[in-house]
Amino acid sequence: MDVVNQVTIMLITLGVLVTFHEYGHFWVARRNGVKVLRFSLGFGPVLFKFKDRHDTEFAISALPLGGYVKMLDEREEAVVDAEKPLAFNNKPVWSRIAIVSAGPVANFLLAILLYWFLFLQGSVGLKPVLFDIPPDSPAARAGLLRGMEIARVDGEITTTVQQVQLQLLKRIGDTGEIILGARYPGADNVDSFPLNIANWLGDSGQKLSPAEDLGLAFYQPKIAAVIDTVMEDSAAAEVGLQAGDHLLAVDGKPLADWMQWVDYVRPRAGVTIQLHFERAGQPMDVTLVPREVGTAQQSVGQVGVSVKLPPVPEELLQRQEYNLLTAWVPALERTWSTAVFSLSSLKKMVLGDISYKQLSGPISIAKVASESADSGIYSYLSLLALLSVSLGVLNLLPIPVLDGGHILFYLVEWVKGGPVPERVQQLAYQVGLFVVLSIMVLAFVNDLGRL
Repeated sequence: MDVVNQVTIMLITLGVLVTFHEYGHFWVARRNGVKVLRFSLGFGPVLFKFKDRHDTEFAISALPLGGYVKMLDEREEAVVDAEKPLAFNNKPVWSRIAIVSAGPVANFLLAILLYWFLFLQGSVGLKPVLFDIPPDSPAARAGLLRGMEIARVDGEITTTVQQVQLQLLKRIGDTGEIILGARYPGADNVDSFPLNIANWLGDSGQKLSPAEDLGLAFYQPKIAAVIDTVMEDSAAAEVGLQAGDHLLAVDGKPLADWMQWVDYVRPRAGVTIQLHFERAGQPMDVTLVPREVGTAQQSVGQVGVSVKLPPVPEELLQRQEYNLLTAWVPALERTWSTAVFSLSSLKKMVLGDISYKQLSGPISIAKVASESADSGIYSYLSLLALLSVSLGVLNLLPIPVLDGGHILFYLVEWVKGGPVPERVQQLAYQVGLFVVLSIMVLAFVNDLGRL
């Protein structure tokens, strides 16, 4: 059932992203007087189709990993004289650039709209106040102390833990210094603390979050190891665990709190563990095997139980409210920063600063999309916005066969006053197709490796 859910959610996710992307091409092509022959979601055999009054065929095809807009073009088929003004290849260069650019632009607009809606809900974040700093960690060596609040990362203002993490993510694979600005809550002066890094987190085997790797430990409540809910069809449900069970020990090791239980289970996917717990004052024992749950970067063990979280102290919460107008500002900022981060990550991967094993394919997307949907609609919409930005950035890369490659050819044509020679274009398309297919295969191999 999990696989069916993952595939279904993946198809919905790809369907939304591809529809917006291709509709961007379609909408701008129509407004530039180009005849659109087919608007297809998916490739291969057609499953369903119909035509509109403009004689454009709308189709859903069997292979759902993409889509396309087919336009009238003399380079692909003979065009009668009466329709030659409607052919894509006969339009001015600026029109062709606008049509090709419209797909990625539509993805960016979708992301902005989604982020706008999410920011309208308001945001509540955890203030980045340091609680524990492990000895001999980069943070400890830099002189950071318990009780300080991280106010800036590399000069960028940070008011929540999430913002700290997002700024740190930009430095993955770098060598040099991360400059943290910190102060005690309420203080005016912000002191600088340089943290030395070398090819930081470039290894795909890294398990910690960026902040944890530097020794930045923020507020984490002490949570009793008492089960609140048990997921249906989970490893915990199979052995009869119930809400209210108090977990006491695992494999003979006492459990002090819930996080100790989570930390024990996560690296033990597929490993049999012995659990000692108490139910209504009666000691009990069960044997269970955590199931493997995939994420974009790794797989972890999970038994399918959750805990009721205690409230966070109000003084540690950072609240922000937006209205219909002000929500556009953080939405634009988030879309822009996500696009810049995507480009930076691609650059680092090409240069070898980040492992190629960080690439993810359709299997990882399906798992992450399914997990975000399970976490709630807002979590899923946030992932959808992220993927939409990533798709827009990817398609703007100057690689032939991608939108960015076509734009590059049209820009060259605009500058030199004539089209790029046909032989050059064909050779470039072959190289571009090889590059794109190689990346897709590599991403798929990475997915299989995670499985």
